[in-house]
Amino acid sequence: MRSSRLSVSLSAGVAAVAAVFAAALIWLLLSDPVTVADAVETGEIAPLFAEIAAVIYQALLTLLDYL
Repeated sequence: MRSSRLSVSLSAGVAAVAAVFAAALIWLLLSDPVTVADAVETGEIAPLFAEIAAVIYQALLTLLDYL
């Protein structure tokens, strides 16, 4: 019984992280399409990850301002 609870919790955590990254990527596609197009064209994903991290960080700061 314990392992099934752990697997459900783990899968829910992975799904939450994936949803956050997907939302950040969609936001980045809408707000800064040049960076995304550049990353797709050149194959370098480091600038894309840096922008995604900046978007998530800014969203957390905005969320903490409300609290």
